[in-house]
Amino acid sequence: MFSDIWDMQLTTSSQTRQCPFCAEMILAAAVKCRYCGEFLNTERAKSLVRGNDGLDADNQETAQSKPANPPAYGLQRQAGEVLFSGQPTLWVMAGAFAKGGAVLAAAALLVFWHIERIALLKLSAEHAAIFGRYRLLLGLILGLMVIMVLFYKALQLRMTHYEVSADRIEFGEGIFDRKMDNLDMFRVVDIKLRRSFFDCLVGVGTVMLTTTDKSHPEFVFEKVSNSRELYDIIKKASLSADRRTNVIHME
Repeated sequence: MFSDIWDMQLTTSSQTRQCPFCAEMILAAAVKCRYCGEFLNTERAKSLVRGNDGLDADNQETAQSKPANPPAYGLQRQAGEVLFSGQPTLWVMAGAFAKGGAVLAAAALLVFWHIERIALLKLSAEHAAIFGRYRLLLGLILGLMVIMVLFYKALQLRMTHYEVSADRIEFGEGIFDRKMDNLDMFRVVDIKLRRSFFDCLVGVGTVMLTTTDKSHPEFVFEKVSNSRELYDIIKKASLSADRRTNVIHME
């Protein structure tokens, strides 16, 4: 009976390990610690494990001279290495700029064109003078509002930033309320690249992801530069992540 208990303890201990970051006991096959949220397949985690195991100097030099993980699908992996960094271009606002330009043209007409002098309106001199004063004020307010809205949208767009590594996609957005979030690469199910004729002329494109992440089931890199390069990087990284984590996506 004591031998059975001893065997059960050995089996349980072999299926668990200690997290190198928070020292909590987790499953040996875990990729991410459920207590501290740290990823366990990074070079930092592996270096901590090697330090805890007390490797000698010769073994450490050998470990540093060899890559921790061989390249998969032609993707050079290093822990924390940023494979792509970028942000949406102002071409996202092409439609907004066109509409804003039309409204600004209308505001300019209100400011510089004396509409009250049109004979068809049949305005008296007193009414024409009042209309003239309010026409100028209305045109200035309308033009200022359009400029402020376009400036705010452009600033909001420029504050959006993407970083793609071999393990995940990190992105930040917001001006006054800055938000950071990430998307694990192994959750990417499908990837598409869309470039219109105009996009090809200006050198931008839109990369669309379908994922199993509940917070971001669909993620879009809209009108980014080097979109083809981004498409290839995410495609290779997602395939490599699926192999490392043994994930199979069912159609």
